[in-house]
Amino acid sequence: MKNLMLTFGLFFLTFGTIYSQSVIGKWKTIDDETGEAKSIIEVYEKSGKIYGKVVDILRADHKKDVCTKCDGAEKNKPIMGMVIINGLKKEGSEYNGGTILDPTNGKKYKCYITLDSPDKLKLRGYVGISIVGRTQYWTRVKN
Repeated sequence: MKNLMLTFGLFFLTFGTIYSQSVIGKWKTIDDETGEAKSIIEVYEKSGKIYGKVVDILRADHKKDVCTKCDGAEKNKPIMGMVIINGLKKEGSEYNGGTILDPTNGKKYKCYITLDSPDKLKLRGYVGISIVGRTQYWTRVKN
């Protein structure tokens, strides 16, 4: 009986550790200039690639914003529900090879993401090479 309980305990401990070390989940974004929480992005996997969708806008006066500066299919679409991270592939501990859309300026950037810690996501958006860009840190939203 002791061994059975120990096995179950180790299983759930291992499962929790694996889950918390994944980029999959909901992440809170922070405004670079004000330090204010802006939105919740759900990062998910589809067909072996990583995507991120805006699932909540935290500033009440921006909940109905549309992407007026976007091009193509995103032009004048609501930011709420918009997929802003597209097609990242896992390479070691990093996810790269995709893009991120900044709905405030309508521009798409190359990007990569890594886990800085189980509850802190490092996202780097850049033009050309990663030296020319900016880094944001997102925090995991606990359920």
